[in-house]
Amino acid sequence: MNRVDQYIQAATRANTRRSYKAALEHFEVSWGGLLPATAESVARYLADHAGSHAVSTLRQRLAAIAQWHISQGFPDPTKAPMVRQVLRGIRTLHPAPPRQAIPLPLLHLQQVCERLEVQAQHARELQNLPDLLRARRDLALLLLGFWKGLRSDELARLRVEHIQVEPGAALTFFLAHSKGDRQALGQQARIPALRTLCPVKAYSAWIEAAGIAHGPVFRRLDRWGNLGEAGLHASSFIPLIRGAFARAGLDGDALTSHSLRRGFATWAVSNGWDMKSLMNYVGWKDIKSAMRYIDPADSFGGLALGHLAQS
Repeated sequence: MNRVDQYIQAATRANTRRSYKAALEHFEVSWGGLLPATAESVARYLADHAGSHAVSTLRQRLAAIAQWHISQGFPDPTKAPMVRQVLRGIRTLHPAPPRQAIPLPLLHLQQVCERLEVQAQHARELQNLPDLLRARRDLALLLLGFWKGLRSDELARLRVEHIQVEPGAALTFFLAHSKGDRQALGQQARIPALRTLCPVKAYSAWIEAAGIAHGPVFRRLDRWGNLGEAGLHASSFIPLIRGAFARAGLDGDALTSHSLRRGFATWAVSNGWDMKSLMNYVGWKDIKSAMRYIDPADSFGGLALGHLAQS
C-alpha cells in the first residue's frame, strides 16, 4: 500500500471499512451482483432481501455500494429514483420499530460495581492476580463508559499516554477520533471525580493493578491472568459487560455497550441536565441522535398504573 492509499484508508473508520467490505461481499458473492452495478440490479437486490433484512441493514448496504462507485469514478446507482422508491416501499410493507439497547439504570450499575469491588478485595487478600485484574478492569470499563457515555469503539481506543489523572478532581483524556468527529480533529474530554461510583478512582486502581504505562487502556486477559499487549476489539465489550454482570450474580444478558450510553443520558435528563449541556458533555452534534438515547420522562406520575402498583 502506497502512502496515498494509506491516508485514504485512514480517512474512513475501521468499523466502517469492515462493514462496507462485508456488504460488498454480500452483494457480489452471496447474491451474485456485478460491480459496477445498475439501478435495476440494486433495486432487485433490495427486493430480494426486504423480508429478511432490517431497513437499517439495507441502507448500510446501499451506502457501501454507493461508496464503491464514487471511489471508482462510476455513477452512483443508489441515487436513482427506482432504488429510492423500492426502499420507501420496503419501509411501508415491512414496518418495524427501531431496535434500541436498554438503558442501564444507575441502581443496577451500583449493584454490579459493589460486587466487583468485593471480588477485587477478596482477590487481593488471596493474592489471586487473574481475578483482581478482571474485577479492576471491568469496574473501570463500566464506570468510564457510563459516566462519559462512551461507545465501545471509543473505549477500545483509549490509550494510557493520552490520559491525565488529577486525584480527587478529574480524569482528562484525548480521543484521536470518533464517530461524531467527522473532521478527524480529535477531542479533549473530562470526567469528574465522584463521591461514589467514581470513574477516576476505578481507572487509577485498574492501571495500578495492571502496571500499564502506555498503550491501550483495556486489554484482553487470558484464563491465567496474562495481560495482552493489544487493545480489546470494540466487539468484545458486549460479552465483557454481560460477563461482569454474570460474575456479580446479576442478569445482564440484554445489555450492550450502548446500554451504558443510554443509561447515562437517561440519568442526566432525570437529574435536570438540559439538552445542550448533555450534548456538549457526551459529544453529540445532532439533537436527533441524542434523543434516540433518552427515555421519555413519566409525565403521568402517580396516575400511572405502574406507579400505583409499586406504592
